[in-house]
Amino acid sequence: MADLERLKGKSFLVIGRAGMDFYADPPGTRLERATTFTAALGGSSANIAAGLTRLGCDAAIVTCVSDDAVGRFCINQLDAFGIDHRFVRTEGGEARNSLAVVETRPQDTQSVIYRNGAADFAMNENDVSTLPYHGYSALVTTGTVFAAEPSRSAAFRAFDLARAAQLPIILDVDYRPYSWQSAGEATSVLTRAAAGSDIVVGNDVEFGFLAGDPLKGLQEARNLARDSAQIVIYKMGEKGSITISADRETRTGIFQTKAIKPTGAGDSFLAGFLASLAEGRPLDEAVQRGTAAAAIVVSRVGCAPASPTREEIDGLIAQTTMLPSD
Repeated sequence: MADLERLKGKSFLVIGRAGMDFYADPPGTRLERATTFTAALGGSSANIAAGLTRLGCDAAIVTCVSDDAVGRFCINQLDAFGIDHRFVRTEGGEARNSLAVVETRPQDTQSVIYRNGAADFAMNENDVSTLPYHGYSALVTTGTVFAAEPSRSAAFRAFDLARAAQLPIILDVDYRPYSWQSAGEATSVLTRAAAGSDIVVGNDVEFGFLAGDPLKGLQEARNLARDSAQIVIYKMGEKGSITISADRETRTGIFQTKAIKPTGAGDSFLAGFLASLAEGRPLDEAVQRGTAAAAIVVSRVGCAPASPTREEIDGLIAQTTMLPSD
């Protein structure tokens, strides 16, 4: 079991995709009627890394990008956010970067994801075998990285090497059905990944999926906390979240905000949560600050560009009453 005190080093190794997001402009525009779009850095792992750097942490990303203008856009954006991209490899041929075309709408939001021949799935064991794990405070990844080979084997190899270096391993379940060959494969692989992680974060639907029954998701989260993970966070959207550790469960509410979109909340929550633990804050406060970060991101256009600063999180908490968890 890794020592979570190591998080206080504030240096995170993040594995997974960096992509390009196109947001229909102005906010509220339907995709089928849009003629103007705003481009931004996207991809769950890149969003998490951007959130961490905004909050004063160091973050390096491990992935592959396409050998074209979109791949170069991603590299330039990683650089702009202060994310270390020396472990990003360019993949040639027909590989293409992940592209999301998204609406900024609070309800009935359309999001079209292009993942055919995804460059990030080309990450292989050579990409992770010689990383300087001992120089980092934790390894962070999302479930998407496990959806296809050779990325899947590379991620599990990274888990083994991180564990050998006594790094805490953090997993956001992040189940995206369109990335997987079958639900059965996803259940098997993500269950294995969760069992090998020290901190597991997911929503009620994702834990229900892991359990094989949408009504048994909370019990699945409890089982993980009992058997392997040190911290499990069971998110319930507008109903708040439940933080589960070996000796207790704590419910946390949400901050009321004027949301203009639902996307990016999970990535921002994880960044805010981890950055707060890295600052030495208590677990309950770290969850609260992650919740505040998520509330800020859904009130802004984009995901990575919407990531809040420490001062913005402080401001929201000071000015807004947290609604109780149901």
